[in-house]
Amino acid sequence: MKTVLITGANKSIGFEAARQMLQHGYHVYLGSRDLQKGQQAADQLKAEGFSEVEPIQIDVTDSASIAAARQALGQKNTALDVLINNAGILGEPSQPALTSRIGMIKEVFETNLFGVIEVTQAFIDLLQQAPEPRIVNVTSGLGSLTLHNDPSWKYYPVKGAAYQPSKAALNAYTIMLAYELRDTAFKVNVVDPGYTATDFNHHSGPGSVSDAAARLVKAATLGPDGPTSRFFSDDNAPETGISPW
Repeated sequence: MKTVLITGANKSIGFEAARQMLQHGYHVYLGSRDLQKGQQAADQLKAEGFSEVEPIQIDVTDSASIAAARQALGQKNTALDVLINNAGILGEPSQPALTSRIGMIKEVFETNLFGVIEVTQAFIDLLQQAPEPRIVNVTSGLGSLTLHNDPSWKYYPVKGAAYQPSKAALNAYTIMLAYELRDTAFKVNVVDPGYTATDFNHHSGPGSVSDAAARLVKAATLGPDGPTSRFFSDDNAPETGISPW
């Protein structure tokens, strides 16, 4: 049975992605910073009839927590088929470039960029043991530098000094990672789940959690002929599904 680790999976899009990966026949390691919340989420899925799910404590901003999660998962499996780096934070509501707190910007980058890098590096050896490994980094349509410089873009005024740059940096890291793994069976992509109604944005988004999670799952289950080093975004590019970087 194929396996997947999803960070930040105890609620919202991550939780729904866990449900949909279970529906695809995967054994799901439901990553949660708070193990009790992770257990509650896993119990809910089990109550729905899914047995192949178990919580795993992982705080992507804590090196010791990441190392412990890697050790725990490695004791259960010799390979990991899919890593979905879903955990992320928004930061303060207002993020002007000239006055945002440096500490707040660092906090956002710690989760949205450095956490992804450290988790990926920690689990890469298990991923390399899988026949067709997949890495999905959850980005945002707001991470497109090309579109942020286009006054005609619908989200052009939505600027911020922390969240948007953190996702742009995540996109850049993903390109570098995909390049390093280009001659392997890996597929490494970023996915914009779309402007979705979640706790993340006080349920202000028009999109559904189900649709958002389906976008992650689609990239997580790409076949051998699927693309790598792509920025998937139905919101930014409804015709092609591929956003400009």
